[in-house]
Amino acid sequence: MKDFWKKANFKGHLLTSISYMIPIVCGGGFIIAIGMAFSGTAMDTLVFGQFSFWQALATLGGKALGMLPVIIATGIAFSIAGKPGIAPGFISGLGAIAISAGFIGGILGGYIGGWLAFAVLHYVKVPSWAKGLMPTLIVPFLASLGSGLIMVYIIGTPVAWFTEWLTGVLTSLSGTSNAVFGAIVGGLSIVDFGGPINKTMYAFSLTLQAQGINGPVTALQLTNTATPIGFGFAYFVAKLMRKNIFTHEERETLKSAVPMGVVNIVEGAIPIVMNDLVRGIVAAACGGVVEGALLMGLANGDGATVPFGGFLMLPTMGANWWVGLVAIAANILVTGTVYAIIKKNVPENEAPVAVNAADAEEELDLDDIQVM
Repeated sequence: MKDFWKKANFKGHLLTSISYMIPIVCGGGFIIAIGMAFSGTAMDTLVFGQFSFWQALATLGGKALGMLPVIIATGIAFSIAGKPGIAPGFISGLGAIAISAGFIGGILGGYIGGWLAFAVLHYVKVPSWAKGLMPTLIVPFLASLGSGLIMVYIIGTPVAWFTEWLTGVLTSLSGTSNAVFGAIVGGLSIVDFGGPINKTMYAFSLTLQAQGINGPVTALQLTNTATPIGFGFAYFVAKLMRKNIFTHEERETLKSAVPMGVVNIVEGAIPIVMNDLVRGIVAAACGGVVEGALLMGLANGDGATVPFGGFLMLPTMGANWWVGLVAIAANILVTGTVYAIIKKNVPENEAPVAVNAADAEEELDLDDIQVM
């Protein structure tokens, strides 16, 4: 059984697909966030002369994010079967949208489409004159037909029921329950700085946002926004404590990491964390837990209507924009203070501890660092 799961490589195909999806989420997220920040609203159809520039941005970004089930399905199927998997992944993703199976349906459809394409490639025998048609006609047609019908007639409805049930459970949370859930999301979203845990939480959060539950993805993204700024704040806290916790190279890194955090890019903090892995993760996780609890507790589970954008997400939170700001500030305060306290002094001219890149990649799976 272990060999089956290893060969099936469920996690690998999902993480590959998410890595393809992240640039689309970033691009679409920034576009819709900017549009909504200036009172633009996403429209079903853009009729020339009847929309503003900000409405155009909000609509473009919204359409891109609305295709996430298709994107995740296509990425998974491509990871499994290569180019012949693109069409069945795309079709099954569209089927997931059509039958309201959402993001979870897109994930399942990607596996089905990819494996069907793989099966057709390896087990369907055709005459020699038709072999050239396999990757461009026969495989896409058969696998698309099969995966699309399976999505519509077999798995789509149960997945839609499950998604509706999960949505009902989470929307029923209130007060302390929301705070606990937010703390879990905020902590798990940062503990591996873009590795499998973060990407799994991201996929889960996007699934919920597709059902109108915006708190989790907001908690995740604002954690990524605040963490690099928190490490910058640690520098000033340490100075007040008469400690020197950063080497010259790390201080130079902070000069780019902090601005990157403002626009929701967490990877700038990776070099600093890798030089003191345990303390860096502890400080970041503490900040994430506090931020997630505050955000979902005070906003009663509500959040930004876009899944990316850093501070640009705040205007899309409506009347709760101040909750997002408070959550970011709390994260920065906690991350910076905890790191300044637990980090050991370093001599002024000490070079950062070298980290073997291959070891770091294997431990945290940072081969495809997120830009969220």
